[in-house]
Order: sequence, then C-alpha cells, then structure tokens
Amino acid sequence: MDCWKGAIGQSWIYPTLIICANGFLSTMRPSESFLTPYLTGPDKNLTIEEVTNQIFPVWTYSYLALLFPVFLITDYVRYKPVLLLQGISFIVTWLLLLFAHGVVAMQVVEFFYGMVTATEVAYYAYIYSVVSTDHYQRVTSYCRSITLVAATIAAVLGQLLVSLAGVSYFHLNAITLASVSLAFVCSFFLPMPQKSMFFHRKDISETLPGPDRAVATVGADGPPSCQEDKSSVSADRAPAPEQQADNPKPQSHMLRVLVQLGRDLRDCYSSRKLLYWSLWWALATAGFNQVLNYIQVLWDFRAPSHSSAVYNGAVEAIATFLGSATSMAVGCIKVNWDLSGELTLGIFSAMDAGSLFLMHFTDNIWACYAGYLAFKACYMFLITIATFQIAVNLSMERYALMFGFNNFVALVIQTILTVVVVDSKGLGLDISTQFLIYGSYFTFISGIFLIRSIYTIISIKCRNTSGAGESTNH
Repeated sequence: MDCWKGAIGQSWIYPTLIICANGFLSTMRPSESFLTPYLTGPDKNLTIEEVTNQIFPVWTYSYLALLFPVFLITDYVRYKPVLLLQGISFIVTWLLLLFAHGVVAMQVVEFFYGMVTATEVAYYAYIYSVVSTDHYQRVTSYCRSITLVAATIAAVLGQLLVSLAGVSYFHLNAITLASVSLAFVCSFFLPMPQKSMFFHRKDISETLPGPDRAVATVGADGPPSCQEDKSSVSADRAPAPEQQADNPKPQSHMLRVLVQLGRDLRDCYSSRKLLYWSLWWALATAGFNQVLNYIQVLWDFRAPSHSSAVYNGAVEAIATFLGSATSMAVGCIKVNWDLSGELTLGIFSAMDAGSLFLMHFTDNIWACYAGYLAFKACYMFLITIATFQIAVNLSMERYALMFGFNNFVALVIQTILTVVVVDSKGLGLDISTQFLIYGSYFTFISGIFLIRSIYTIISIKCRNTSGAGESTNH
C-alpha cells in the first residue's frame, strides 16, 4: 500500500498509467479489421457500392469539419473533457454499429467515428500538460508504444477468434464496445491539467526558435525527442516586458493566442526546408489515409468474404509490426537528410506507387496483401523521417501546431480525392480503378521530390565546381 501511495505521489507516474490504460483499451478494437465484411455480410446486408461510395466518405467529411475546431477546443478546455467526449463518441459508434441498420444509420456511425479521430489529438497532447519536460521522452515512448501493442494484439485476437473459434463479426464488435467503454471509464480518473500548450500558459507569446535558426540545426545529431525537450525548456523563459501587463479579457486573450498561432505558422513555413518536408507530409498522409480507408473494400472485392477465408486481422498485425520496425530503423541510419532526404522521399514514394499499382492490376488476394504491407512499411519509414526533420527544428508548441496544420491540409486533399474519385455524387469509381488513381497520385508525389532532389544535387555540384575554380585561381 505504501508503495502504491508513493507511486501516485510521483506526479508523472499516475497520469501516465491512466492515459496508457486509456490508449490501450481504446485501441484494442478486434472488430476493426473486419468492418467491411461485417457491413456487407448478413448482419447489415449492405452492398459494396453503398459502403464505398455513400458510407465511408462521410468519415472524411466529418473529420475535416471537426478537426480544426476540436484542435482549438481541446487546448482551450485542457484535454480531459475532450478525452471524455472521445469516449462517448466511441460508445455511440459501436452501439450504432451493433444495433442500427441501413445506409443513413451507417453514415451516422461514420460521423461519430470522425469525431473519434478528430479528438485523438487530446490523447497525445494530454500527457505533456501534466508531466515536466524531463519526462517527455519517456512518456511519449510509453503512450505511442502502448497503442502499437494494442493495435497488434487486437488484430491478432480478431483473426484468431474469427479463424479458429468461429466468432461472428457481431460478437467481435461487442468485444470492441466493451473495450472502448472501459477506456471511457479510465478517462474519469485522469487528473485535470492546470495548463495547456496555447491558451493556458504563463507565457503566451513567448519567443520561440525561428526558422533561420531551425535551418541551421537540421541534421543535428541525437534523437528528435531530445531536440524537442531542449526547445520545450525554452518555453519556460520569463515573458517579455510587454507581456507583463494586466491579464487580458477572455476575448482579447483568445484573439491574441490565435494571432500568435498565425504568426508561428508563418514563421515555420517561411523555412524552405520545413516547407518541403511539410508538403510531402500533407500529400502522402492524404493518400495513405485514403488507402487505409478503402483497403478492406479492395480485399473484399478480390476475395469476397462470404465465399473466402478472411485474413484481414493477420495482415493488419503484420503491417503494424513492419511499420514499427521501419520506424525504429530510422534511428539506426546515419544519413545526412539535408542532402539525401528529398531523394529518399522520391524513391520510397515511387515504391508506394508501385505497391498500389500491384494491388490494382493483380487479381490475387495474397499479392494485394503483400502490396499493402510494402505500402504501409514505406510510408511509416518516410513519415518517421519527416517527423524527425520537422521536430528537430521546433519547440514542442510549434511542432504541435505544424503537426495539426499539416494534418489539416492532408485532410483537405483527402476530401478532394474522396469527392472526385469515391463519392457517388462525383465520379463514383469502382474500387479497383480507385487504386489505379491512388497509384498515379503517389507517382506524382514521387516525381515532385525526385525532380527536386536532382535539382539540389546539380546545384551542390555547381557550387563545389565554382568553389574549386576560385581556389585554383587564388
């Protein structure tokens, strides 16, 4: 008992345990790998066209509509209320999945799931408001690792229950409902933060590292978490003299925060290096999320679940493991990303495009599975590099701001893809043709960064040649 009291007394241990429990239980969703077979099976009896062209697009639209206001509200109300809202959205989503029927009901499901994904920012931001900067690296590792573990366990469990125990998709969703309900209960035990990154800080308009300094530090040795910690410590500096005036009214306080956020965004994107990495982030994440949203539909098209064995859970488990392995591999690679970063983005984006073309042209479900594994591994490898290259330049606050804005831009692009390619009010293309479009989209991304890398290499050679000539003349 004394040991337990001592553990709670250590301020960072208790909230870390609770938020990790919340993350594990909310990610422990064994039914998620089998959503499309469930919707098109006897439980819901929807057609593949209804699922693809009328139901799934609603998630993208609701996510886009909710992301920006939720991002601001999350910080304003200090995270915990939004985590509770996420728990309620989870429960409503799975209650409707279990007991509601029809296209409209499933569209409502997608709306609430859009609320779930929009509020995910609260999970990753909460812990930084209740622990000191000394523990950022450790708690970040715990919070991210626990969700990867939960996703892997959920996928494996779902596959085992379906393949070996013959558990129905309905009962898989019931297990998921129980898990997310427990996650909701955990949220009540979280301590209420006293501060947040933007609206509730002692120093709202702090001076942060500018992009000129950022460019100079790109490629610095050391893990990104360490670099973020150093920048975050600067957030505790005393406010400038003009900031020591009387506390502003709530309206002017909010306005000043929004203005400061706009200035921070302008400063961050004025760095050409950050701009290019953010451009890839937004473009690739839009395509990646689009593929993830519709990959089960393609699998069901290649091997209909009503007449074929379904291995979605096993594939998702392997994909999660490979994604984690490639992300960890980035930390072991000693490369000057300033010189070879854009070339790497171009090459691996081309590999993503090749994987998508494979999934389009093949009729073999195993080839589709293999293409998906390669696609996700390549993306996770590149997004880890991009995250490092952006985070190493910025304070925690500016990194969170760029993270949110890059994802917002990605969601806008994804919405355009959905409206034009998927939605029945647009082209309403069949699923196989959609993946041809997605492959072409990643080919376009690859072309941008391959051309850019060639231009960079030629510029460097020209400067080196010019410098050598001047040295010879002297």
